[in-house]
Amino acid sequence: MNTTIEQFNFKGLTTFVRVDFNVPLDSERNITDDTRMRAALPTLKKILSDGGKLIIASHLGRPKGIDESLSLKHLLPHLEELLGLKVQFPGDSIGEKVQHAVKSLHNGEALLLENLRFYAEEEGKPRGLSPEASPEEVATAKKEMKQRQRDFADKLASLANCYVNDAFGTAHRAHASTALIADKFPPSNKMFGFLMEKEVKAVEHILQCEAHPFVAIVGGAKVSSKIDILSSLLNKADKLIVTGGMAFTFVVAEGGHIGKSLFELDNIAVAKEILEKAKAQNVELILPLDVVASTEFSNDSERKVFPINAIPKEYMGLDVGPQTRACYKEALHGAKTILWNGPAGVFEMENFRQGTFSLAEAVADATKEGAYSLVGGGDSVACIKLLGMEDKISYVSTGGGALLEAVEGKALPGVVAIQGEK
Repeated sequence: MNTTIEQFNFKGLTTFVRVDFNVPLDSERNITDDTRMRAALPTLKKILSDGGKLIIASHLGRPKGIDESLSLKHLLPHLEELLGLKVQFPGDSIGEKVQHAVKSLHNGEALLLENLRFYAEEEGKPRGLSPEASPEEVATAKKEMKQRQRDFADKLASLANCYVNDAFGTAHRAHASTALIADKFPPSNKMFGFLMEKEVKAVEHILQCEAHPFVAIVGGAKVSSKIDILSSLLNKADKLIVTGGMAFTFVVAEGGHIGKSLFELDNIAVAKEILEKAKAQNVELILPLDVVASTEFSNDSERKVFPINAIPKEYMGLDVGPQTRACYKEALHGAKTILWNGPAGVFEMENFRQGTFSLAEAVADATKEGAYSLVGGGDSVACIKLLGMEDKISYVSTGGGALLEAVEGKALPGVVAIQGEK
């Protein structure tokens, strides 16, 4: 039985909490969406209210070394505002300065480490290898880095008595602060945070899926990034809606004409296999019927509606059309379990959001009628938030890649490190 954060008393203990503060920043380094920070508050406040000493750790962006623009110091003022207390910032992740700052913490006080990815050891990937490096040199560099990663995890772990992982968005990565560090703590002193607990339970709900019909919706631009999840869902879902840009590869696989719409020539065979597998397994695979198309990839260009398999050569499909929106609504009617990942159109352009908005409304309607709905992935979540529908969906996940890998049934390193293999 794993320790739960609700049961645990952190009083007097120094606790290392891995959060996901990978928030978007504008050109002035102001936070434009603090959802991920707010999501971690229940965990952070529980530790502080118990009288624990809190170490907060996260990455931000994809730095290739120290990058001032990606320093967590930019998040510090807002973090202090959210927590309602002063947060120390030693300006590093490890070292004497950090050790001294941690030792000076009193019960109920907090400290924020610098961006963990300023250290290559966090991800465990060698940096700066020459493109001309021999296979032997590459192998040696990787081996050396793995040892350095273990040493980095040791140094992080040495700062604390307890470890809490509340960063589901990075749970699919075997990084020093998400997986390796957990091995340094006894089972009684490592656990999921409140957010991570909810994420794991939401995924288990989908994996166990006892309530049918189960309708899965997979959108986005490329089939190549979603092959595994599509194949996996054919073993679980009763209906599979394939939408967004990836649908064009399936339409080409069926012999349709898609004009200038983007598709993946290398994945036509894969699309055919998925179509055949769906038919063989009696899964209703639903493709768009019509599209809102334009001659230019522009928000302000003229828009026309065409059947998805008969788009004129000078046009490209940028959103699903009215027939498709009605089809999706019908497909979701009566659903008992719903998984949605990926937009139905070019969501970043306002004039091509209607299909995704309509999909969100249909998911919300089905949820109101008793379905369990799990929504994850950047644009899908952005759509739900833009429409103010967070309370109309059963669970809105903070994970993109982590959610997909979990639903595929893959073991997530950050989860296994806490609860072991299942």
